[in-house]
Amino acid sequence: MRASLSIIENRMIAFDGAIEEYALPEKFTFPFYYDPHPLCILAAKELQNYIQHQKDWVHNFGLDPAKEGMIIGKMFGVLVVQNQKGELGYLAAFSGKLAGKNDHPIFVPPVFDLLKENSFFIEGEIEINTLNHSIESLENDPKLANAKLELEQEIAAADLAISEEKINIKLAKANRKNQRSTARESLNEKDLLVFLENLAEQSKKAHFDFKDLTKYWQIKIAEAQLKLDLLLNEIKELKAKRKGLSIALQNKIFDQYHFLNKEKNTKSLLDLFEPTSHKIPPAGAGECAAPKLLQYAFLHDLKPIAMAEFWWGQPPKSAVRKHKQFYPACNGKCKPILAHMLKGMVMDENPMLQNLGHGKKIEIVYEDEEIVVINKPPELLSVPGKNIEDSVYTRMKIRYPEATGPLILHRLDMSTSGLMIIAKTKPAHKYIQYQFIKRLIKKRYEALLEGKLEKGEGEIDLPLRVDLDDRPRQLVCYTHGKPAQTRWKEINQTEQYTKVNFFPITGRTHQLRVHAAHPLGLNTPILGDDLYGNKGKRLHLHAAEIQFTHPRTKELMTIKLPADF
Repeated sequence: MRASLSIIENRMIAFDGAIEEYALPEKFTFPFYYDPHPLCILAAKELQNYIQHQKDWVHNFGLDPAKEGMIIGKMFGVLVVQNQKGELGYLAAFSGKLAGKNDHPIFVPPVFDLLKENSFFIEGEIEINTLNHSIESLENDPKLANAKLELEQEIAAADLAISEEKINIKLAKANRKNQRSTARESLNEKDLLVFLENLAEQSKKAHFDFKDLTKYWQIKIAEAQLKLDLLLNEIKELKAKRKGLSIALQNKIFDQYHFLNKEKNTKSLLDLFEPTSHKIPPAGAGECAAPKLLQYAFLHDLKPIAMAEFWWGQPPKSAVRKHKQFYPACNGKCKPILAHMLKGMVMDENPMLQNLGHGKKIEIVYEDEEIVVINKPPELLSVPGKNIEDSVYTRMKIRYPEATGPLILHRLDMSTSGLMIIAKTKPAHKYIQYQFIKRLIKKRYEALLEGKLEKGEGEIDLPLRVDLDDRPRQLVCYTHGKPAQTRWKEINQTEQYTKVNFFPITGRTHQLRVHAAHPLGLNTPILGDDLYGNKGKRLHLHAAEIQFTHPRTKELMTIKLPADF
């Protein structure tokens, strides 16, 4: 294993050994869904050997228990290139920072280095940090705590004084009522009139005294509130100033990122994200490995041949990432950038635009006048997609043109096969939909996992939300995620695989796939899972059983269809 890499020129790395046996691809890699080219696999292995044995920098990837420091796994990328002499080599890159730096000799440099000495970013960070310290100092100042306490005490004292006075007023009012009753029986008309006028004066005085008391405490509270507001407004003004500086600094940073394509045309980060729904680039845009690699290649007239990215180290707490596994470029941060950078390049076809369900037949498992239960084949959409119309819905619409119901009651992931209920009538749709809403319908899935499990059964409780930077992937998120629970039980096991039953309690997007693959779940992805595991011929996940109450007969129906894998 070599702890260093040989440079051909600039930062183009030479392959360690003969590569004549490898045929070059006819088209460049489609970065969002690909099988790594053999040359990329070779380059990745060499880079991984270097990362494992090098002594040039220190970074804790979480692979060595003895290593100190924060654990940060990292995405790396390799780009096989050809120089103008016809020599083949590859470029290497990492996403974000590595060992606290943006630039290391073996790797291509960032498109823009924020951490250069005396850069505007560092100066801006210093100014923002100064404001942070000022805000923190004011927020921790005893004057602020005392002002808050004083306001609380004044409010409490006011509540007590006013409450006591209300009781006194109520008692005095009752006493006057008794006095009036006694006076009417014991006093003559003249004396009674004087006595009643005196009681009326007492009532008026009590009313005005209460108003004065209320006003007194309102003034006391307002004075305490003003004292507190003066301190809070100072903090508020500093926070507003910090926000303005942060936005200005972020926009200035975005303006430094300009990306090339093979024609040497450039576009800024702000221009590239302007057509997107969010308009503003997400944090870290332009810092991923893929844009860095292509930028360097175009700057130095290197021809891109093939590209791949892999994860190195422990996974992050939220996303599913496996050590040494290849991953596509992310959609949220990279898609607008790479759309420009790869413009004019002949690439592999985008499989997302291909109808992978074409030619696959839907099997009817059960049918009557109200409902149909089908076996959806893998790779067929449940409903029409953005680019593909063919789906269970469109086929059912053609098959049952007289159907009055909305047909689709629930969905399966495109890659998942198995049982789906179709409603032919509106009453049937409404009746069964109610069962789904109330979680009265029971489902069982069969899955083949890519590995062995230690336990035989259990329950997984990991809240999920969409990865905003890489849709449709899902993340485990305890802050913003929706509850997601799955019961599971082992069916059988071999040396390589485990077949399990999944019993989803909730029905979140990709729930079973994430719960299987995530380290806090089973840590064993479903075989063929191209999002959370390893790409294969198919996703080995099948909806094998469904139990529901029939909309007309009210009979409890259980329909089973074992997986064919």
